[in-house]
Amino acid sequence: MSGLPQRTGAQVLVDQLIAQGVERVTCVPGESYLAVLDALRDSGIDVLVCRQEGGAAIMAEAAGKLTGRPGICFVTRGPGATNASAGVHIARQDSTPMILFVGQIARAMRDREAFQEVDYRQMFGGLAKWAVEIDDAARIPEILARAFRVALQGRPGPVVIALPEDMLDDVAAVADAPRVVPAEPAPAPGDVERLRALLAAARQPMVLLGGARWTESARTALAGWAERHDVPVAVSFRRANLFSADHPNFAGELGIGPNPALLARIKEADLLLMVGGRLSEMPAQSYGLLGIPNPGLPLVHVHPDPAELGRVYQPALAIQATPEAFCAALPAYDAPRTGRAAEAHASYRAWSETPEPKPGSFQYGAAIAWLRERLPPEAVICNGAGNFATWVHRYYRFRAFGTQLAPTSGSMGYGLPAAVMAKRSLPERIVVTLAGDGDVMMTVQEFATAVQYGVAIIVVVLDNGMYGTIRMHQEREYPGRVSATELRNPDFAALARSCGGHGERVERTEEFAPAFERSLAAGMPAMIHCLVDPEALTPTMTLAAIRAKALAAREG
Repeated sequence: MSGLPQRTGAQVLVDQLIAQGVERVTCVPGESYLAVLDALRDSGIDVLVCRQEGGAAIMAEAAGKLTGRPGICFVTRGPGATNASAGVHIARQDSTPMILFVGQIARAMRDREAFQEVDYRQMFGGLAKWAVEIDDAARIPEILARAFRVALQGRPGPVVIALPEDMLDDVAAVADAPRVVPAEPAPAPGDVERLRALLAAARQPMVLLGGARWTESARTALAGWAERHDVPVAVSFRRANLFSADHPNFAGELGIGPNPALLARIKEADLLLMVGGRLSEMPAQSYGLLGIPNPGLPLVHVHPDPAELGRVYQPALAIQATPEAFCAALPAYDAPRTGRAAEAHASYRAWSETPEPKPGSFQYGAAIAWLRERLPPEAVICNGAGNFATWVHRYYRFRAFGTQLAPTSGSMGYGLPAAVMAKRSLPERIVVTLAGDGDVMMTVQEFATAVQYGVAIIVVVLDNGMYGTIRMHQEREYPGRVSATELRNPDFAALARSCGGHGERVERTEEFAPAFERSLAAGMPAMIHCLVDPEALTPTMTLAAIRAKALAAREG
């Protein structure tokens, strides 16, 4: 195209990121994409250099959750890509927009099993929404625009793009692509009328929120509609920030170990309106909550991707729409006010109010209850995976939109790198990670990243000396036969200080609040090492009780 400047492939690529509004990327550097690193140097894009590709990819996934636009991560070929696959898996299962760029061998070396050679189309083909390799620098704008659209549109997810290192040095004269704005499917007028009729006929309707592509305006619209029509609203697993826990219609979270009263309320419903989510294994209680393919009750499923409508559960009414478009079209109807929403909310409050005492000098539940009262509504709470998270989901109350970063995929190690991205993006907010001892060690090296960039996160480590969730299952299946679940941990407070951060050690409940306040006042990355009694395994059961129950069942 005449009149266009000549640019290297790397410069074209970085200019496309700028055109798409990218402000921040994560990376672990590699020789396979040195040209991109050079192009980023003067771009104005904030580059976070991480310590391991898994952490870098998780940070990018967290950025996708926070902004609704694809988080961007660069890694090198071979081991770099395989390490980063953890973040790609999270983005896939969590429906998060994300783009992973992988440096690749030179084009002339293909198919010789060159140094660190991998076929990324094959490797990521079943994991990402799209995996592609760019052979021609002139096609970079086209492919990146498509990548942003694939990552954003329908059900969001990850895209993987391989970049041959010699292609990045090629020169091309090509125009930038325009900023991608994803399609916003809206409900058809006829579907809105059918929904109105179903709602008017129902006497015990329930709403379940989940998935991605939510906005604060959609959340606000749905809350007002639910309140006007006396409808209880629950949220899916680790989607608690989609509806305020303080709202009088909030019925609780449908996740792991949910309130039995919430399960009963859903089973007794004569209409379930599911907006945005998929009702996958965790919220579906191992797919036992509803029937498959016939749910056993009238189901209205709203989702932006037609491939998800009727994929598992056949709905009475399928509506292809984003949460934003659907909530703007919610119909008014006449319904008796029975107080069902208030009853559901009262049940949630009773279930989540006061943690039961557990063995040990440090009561983790009491610490969560204290954080619930201490932290402002806009504080961001991050966690990875493990039994420790059940206390967060039950006793903490998410009130503001965009304040929960947690993997619905159940990926350990998520919380710490997610917190780094949250605090880097939202420096005015308090950002807290709650992490188990096994969980945090998966990505603990990213604490050094937090120190390097002065990102003042607070990491609360719950140390019970074991992989607690696996030990719980082990005691249920093989009571008393402990194998491969015990851990010997470092002094996490000393580890934090060795990285240049703030460290605290907590052995008793009364020590937690002062330690947290000192950590917050330190103004630097902090780690609070909390010693938890191994018996305090879940909010409802001790280790000994789980073992005794399993042994009794065998003897019976």
